[in-house]
Amino acid sequence: MLGPPPPEIEVLIARRQELGLDRFDEVWDGEYHMAPMVHSSHGWLDDQLAVLLWPLAAAAGLVGTGGFNLGSPDNFRVPDRGLHRVRPNGVWIPTAALVVEIESPDDETWDKLSFYAAHEVDEILIVSGSSRSVNWLVRDGGNYVRTAASGLLGPESASLAQAIEWPERD
Repeated sequence: MLGPPPPEIEVLIARRQELGLDRFDEVWDGEYHMAPMVHSSHGWLDDQLAVLLWPLAAAAGLVGTGGFNLGSPDNFRVPDRGLHRVRPNGVWIPTAALVVEIESPDDETWDKLSFYAAHEVDEILIVSGSSRSVNWLVRDGGNYVRTAASGLLGPESASLAQAIEWPERD
């Protein structure tokens, strides 16, 4: 939407916030991105990833969180999960060692890569329930390249994909 938002949009955003529906909403350089609540299989995958990644993160000296605001109030993204070098404290977290994105239909996961690189996120784990795939990406300068395994955690994409109990396809 170009220009200042009309009052109806401000009311809609406020209502979303009141109801807690804005959990995955983001602000991209001042532009509000309204994300719908995710399919239940998204949560199913997120819970499994928390369990699967926790021992690997602990062994690597990393601290895990669920979704968080990476960036600043006028420019932030909300990855589904994060691994941090120190326990994050605050609403706006400047970086992470690794972020996890679980793809949902019509989401903007792949459009976030340059933002994550600018915020020096070392690795990104992208999981897709629809294609039943796991993609590890490592930062190479200002870009990310696919790799077979995580440099921070160790597991290969294929072994992590095998450990996931994938949701039924719709």
